[in-house]
Amino acid sequence: MTQPDSANGTGDEARPGTEDVYLVVRNDEEQYSIWRADRELPAGWYREGRSGSRQECLDHIDVVWTDMRPLSLRRRLAGADV
Repeated sequence: MTQPDSANGTGDEARPGTEDVYLVVRNDEEQYSIWRADRELPAGWYREGRSGSRQECLDHIDVVWTDMRPLSLRRRLAGADV
């Protein structure tokens, strides 16, 4: 399964001397990543709404992704408190 360029810098790296446009993407588990705007998104990943340089997208993810736990785990833990 193909996965987006992860926020920790692995995967499809920016090409030197170019200013590629990236998208911030999110999956159903509310996990964030970045993806080159000129490529089709893989199944299960959706545009979050932000686009820009690689660094701008990574900076945005740092702000919005405050809980790294997958949504299914957060829901399971929330149900345990009932």
